[in-house]
Amino acid sequence: MLKGVAASPGIAIGKVFLYTKKFAEINTQSIDEAMVEDEIAKFENSIKLTIEQIEKIKEKSEREFGKDKAAIFEAHLMLVNDSEFHDSVKNMIKNEHVTADNAVNQVIEQHASMMESLDDKYLKERAVDLRDVGSRIINNLFRIINVNLSELYEKVIIIAKDLTPSDTATMRKEMVLGFATDIGGRTSHTAIMARSLEIPAVVGTGSVTQSVVGGETAIIDGNEGIVIINPDDVTLKEYEEKLNKYKMKVERLKELKDLPAMTTDGERSMLAANIGTPNDVEGALKNGAEGIGLFRTEFLYMNRNNFPTEEEQFEAYKYVAEKMNGKPVTIRTLDIGGDKKLPYLNMPDEMNPFLGYRAIRLCLDEKEMFKIQLRALLRASAYGNILIMYPMISSVVEVRKANAILNEVKEELDAKGVKYDKNIKVGVMIEIPSAAVTADIIAKEVDFFSIGTNDLCQYTLAVDRMNEKIKDYYKPFNLAILRLIKNVIDASHKEGIFTAMCGEMAGDPLTTVILLGLGLNEFSMSASSIPTIKNIIRNVSKKKAQEFAKVVMEMSTPDEIEEASRKFLNEITGD
Repeated sequence: MLKGVAASPGIAIGKVFLYTKKFAEINTQSIDEAMVEDEIAKFENSIKLTIEQIEKIKEKSEREFGKDKAAIFEAHLMLVNDSEFHDSVKNMIKNEHVTADNAVNQVIEQHASMMESLDDKYLKERAVDLRDVGSRIINNLFRIINVNLSELYEKVIIIAKDLTPSDTATMRKEMVLGFATDIGGRTSHTAIMARSLEIPAVVGTGSVTQSVVGGETAIIDGNEGIVIINPDDVTLKEYEEKLNKYKMKVERLKELKDLPAMTTDGERSMLAANIGTPNDVEGALKNGAEGIGLFRTEFLYMNRNNFPTEEEQFEAYKYVAEKMNGKPVTIRTLDIGGDKKLPYLNMPDEMNPFLGYRAIRLCLDEKEMFKIQLRALLRASAYGNILIMYPMISSVVEVRKANAILNEVKEELDAKGVKYDKNIKVGVMIEIPSAAVTADIIAKEVDFFSIGTNDLCQYTLAVDRMNEKIKDYYKPFNLAILRLIKNVIDASHKEGIFTAMCGEMAGDPLTTVILLGLGLNEFSMSASSIPTIKNIIRNVSKKKAQEFAKVVMEMSTPDEIEEASRKFLNEITGD
């Protein structure tokens, strides 16, 4: 049994297909001057072949997964077509007298290593994409053809060191029961694609490929992040029963799609979805989202070479608003900084970027950039129920400054006769302890709160949640966190406004009853988590939730609270 990262939920049992690739052996010997032009010609032919292959993969990916999931291949094509990349390779062949494969390998590795050295986790994982493209070009130079996952003829569990975007896009998905990899994280393309396909997956096992030769029976538990190779009869039977129960549960939860998230004594909560791109709206509606609780607009700014225009932003916000057909759409203003950087925005190097120049602080400083986004948001508000939300608020001072800029934009639009929602609601994210403590003051100036528990936990507990050495200190069940959440909810209700939550706690089944008992009005989460959370709410009374929350608030340790929550959840749902 191996433990890895639970990348995509579900359980799969089946035959192992060990996916290995042949890689060309790079020729590091020098070449004669007479061979230079031949090597350049080989490189150019390889580029043409690579472009043809990626374009076919991109077309297939768009048909099966949608344009947003196929966007990575657009980036692959940009690299393969990049004249600077071509020039770097050709110059290396000419000036250093190296083979085409050696030149491609060195140029790709130079860029990939640079990306891996960055603090940004997302950009680090994009180094995989660079190497994927480089391997394809080099293999084409040697005319090496690897096994094509689109030609799988039986249902299998794929075991691989890693699965690149090209691999997951081309594989014959109806033949893939699940997959497990040696490397990868929850934000890798492998994990993203697995969740999109709803295929159980475990990544980052470290050594699963060393445990198989192909043909073995394997179990993939994407709920717990477990891979079992050659299970004994008892374990196999146990997981067959788990798989049947899981399938029944998924089907049962689908029946809740159009039902309200209402407690047994008639108290209704709102369940919304977190999205990163306009295309994610389909998944939100499919899972019964009653609104969008968090639209992370920074993704409109990333993976490009310049700022998105006002028109581009307007169209994106308008699309989501219209698709949600009157349901509330909470759009967070630009939250860049920390581990999210823009290559075209000059930002200072900082000792503690998570405590530095980011989010609302950056926007208040870069006023024109902020106004462009606010104009796009206001214009889009004429087409649906849009709410504006400011991130990383630490005090009421920032709220007032941001609202002053918003009012400037409103006046400019009024002067031009541009339509927008005159009563648009404006709220803030509560993710800094100082904002949670002074929520009673901030509540007088906004229309709603949304608690961002990921950063609230990180800042309150002084724990870098990305640091493996101290990950056990990151405890959402810590009483300090629950007390801050209660303070925020109480302060909002006293002023007659609502409190939502868009952090990971909102989609955690173990915290649902506590948050319900504390009076949380809206839970916003990954779309696929909505049916599970709805089921919990529909199986408990508000009165019982309040009683349980009161008991929990008297406990002293996170482990004690978590265990009590697990026991209570099992009592009401059997999970």
